[in-house]
Amino acid sequence: MTIMQKVFWLIATLGNGAGLYLYLTFGGTGAALVLGFTLLYTLVGAYDLLFSSHTLNRLYPVVAYLRYFLESYRVEIQQYFIASDTEEAPFNREQRSLVYQRAKNVRDTIAFGTQRDLLEENYLSLWHSLSPKHIDEQAKRVRIGGPDCTQPYDASYFNISAMSFGSLSANAIEALNLGAKKAGCYHNTGEGGASPYHLKHGGDLVWQIGSGLFGCRDDEGNFNPDSFEKMAKRPQIKMIEIKLSQGAKPGHGGVLPKAKITPEIALIRHIPMDKDCVSPAVNPECTTPIALLNFVKRLRELSGGKPVGFKLCIGNPAEFLAICKAMLKTGITPDFITIDGAEGGTGAAPVEFSNRLGMMCLEGVYFANNALVGVGLRHKITLIASGKTASSFDLLTKIAMGADLVNAARTMMLSLGCIQSRSCNTNMCPTGIATQDPARSKALDVQVKSERVKNFHHNTLKAFYELVGSMGLDNPNKLKPRMIKRRSPYGLLISTGSLVAPLTHNAIIEEKLQGTAWASWWQQCTAEDFYCEDTYILTPAEFGLSRHRENGHRKNA
Repeated sequence: MTIMQKVFWLIATLGNGAGLYLYLTFGGTGAALVLGFTLLYTLVGAYDLLFSSHTLNRLYPVVAYLRYFLESYRVEIQQYFIASDTEEAPFNREQRSLVYQRAKNVRDTIAFGTQRDLLEENYLSLWHSLSPKHIDEQAKRVRIGGPDCTQPYDASYFNISAMSFGSLSANAIEALNLGAKKAGCYHNTGEGGASPYHLKHGGDLVWQIGSGLFGCRDDEGNFNPDSFEKMAKRPQIKMIEIKLSQGAKPGHGGVLPKAKITPEIALIRHIPMDKDCVSPAVNPECTTPIALLNFVKRLRELSGGKPVGFKLCIGNPAEFLAICKAMLKTGITPDFITIDGAEGGTGAAPVEFSNRLGMMCLEGVYFANNALVGVGLRHKITLIASGKTASSFDLLTKIAMGADLVNAARTMMLSLGCIQSRSCNTNMCPTGIATQDPARSKALDVQVKSERVKNFHHNTLKAFYELVGSMGLDNPNKLKPRMIKRRSPYGLLISTGSLVAPLTHNAIIEEKLQGTAWASWWQQCTAEDFYCEDTYILTPAEFGLSRHRENGHRKNA
């Protein structure tokens, strides 16, 4: 027997006997409590020993419940009492505090120096200038709209990323949209469609069309052009985004647990309530690169010429080049492409998908930017980065790597009051944000929280412009990958992207890259199919650079 089994039998026999003797001999409250305790311990322990399906309960009767109780508060104990300011994930205490401070419009400075290890491998930093500049007001908006767009949109550098009604509560959606209106940025609806709560306050919207086609589907789940056109032509809808994949779960459809599906959500999405809402992994209107671009063209026409683009997390590089090849073949280009990073968040995703699939945001943006330059289309397409943006430095790095503007989701939730409890998939969100429980969601004050969204947006952009100016630049579009410094394994600084030379205009289609990964991927891909077999063997860029230098020395010799 284990020690706790022995303790159980001791209490069940001697303990109950002693308790009964004390009660019968002396009576009183104290004796009654002792007897009550021993009897309750005996009943619970007997159940654990004889009927429990849990091994721990059988081996450690009664006290096993103490473990379950402590385990249920493990996240909170770790967060509040154990973790340092810089070691939590996905957002550490320093990052969350920065968001909270900026959202509340209070002091966001630190004292006594950085807590970061500036010599840490892969640590990112900037080189400042002794001639700082002020950012021109005209440089603080980005125009989105290609040659076929008749209603271009001037966007903020910092915007609210895709979060659906259903995943988030009605009050949270309202607060985000009202905050977007006050801040002068756009608010992406997420794949759940443009709900009444997105539309209520009049903030600019990007309507996301996911693989479930929510908001523009018929009874059979097929695309309905009439319902799409009716919504897309609303003045509040500024852009339309087709979702191909999501960084937090690339290759997997969106998931809304049935616990969060209310009659209202079922009506808006046109879905049943008795099972999880799982979107297909592949958008039915975008099964090939050419089909994707034809859908882009069709939505642009149905919307009256508004900017239309698509969102994806990049995996096999050849498959993104297949889309580029389709652009050249059809002459159709999207107005924007949103690159979602593998570090992105979601309310619910398989662990393996979140942990192991996709390019990170900076990698994906750098690749996509170079790919579009290499096929001569970059000037027609706006690049939007999405993935873990808590500070102005996070914003700056994404733009430096090739993005034109940035979306953020989880930090916008933090500005609403999210405490990173990581219970989004349970419908038990303690802050009323990621839940459909009316008792929880009604505690979120729309007016107050919208101010915090506005403050976070305003203060982050203010710091961003100051950071850009500190580098001697007067316009964020002058940021380049080489300006981001990365600590090498040898302790020295290198320019980010320096080992992979940026492409020149039309370099891919003019076949100037023979013998490189770009040439292999371009030769392999086709405009008629997304799938490309992963055959190219990636080697460290340093090796290729060394061989290039060796060949140069031999030629000179």
